[in-house]
Amino acid sequence: MNILKPHVSINVRNLDASLDFYRKMLGIEPLKVRTGYAKFDVQQPPLNLALNELPSLKEAGALSHLGFQVASTDDVLEFRARWAQAGLFTRDEMKTDCCYATQDQTWGKDPDGNEWEAFVVLKDNLPEPAIEARSCCTPPSAHL
Repeated sequence: MNILKPHVSINVRNLDASLDFYRKMLGIEPLKVRTGYAKFDVQQPPLNLALNELPSLKEAGALSHLGFQVASTDDVLEFRARWAQAGLFTRDEMKTDCCYATQDQTWGKDPDGNEWEAFVVLKDNLPEPAIEARSCCTPPSAHL
């Protein structure tokens, strides 16, 4: 299995303020900025950091989800098989438009409700009109 980097997705109240903070903290520009969404591709240490704007967020610093960006759909399926073999419930989202990219994903949830995903980006930098910003970039349980 070829794991490219860890993925952290956090909910923020104000995307502009958060972009300003993370630009300064990381010393880099975001790779992608869309309405209510931004992504930083940090090289050192390797990290895929996503910001999801939720202006009505009550708690500061709320976690959206965690994950592993992998190199291929076979790697996503290997994660799913390993998690299922360990007795974990998994849920797949294949060829889904999420975070302004087409991805294959599998999801699991820890005992405290923290969502984890393994995903591969199949096509990146989709334009804003291609998907609904409010429904993307959130774990499957948030769609229920």
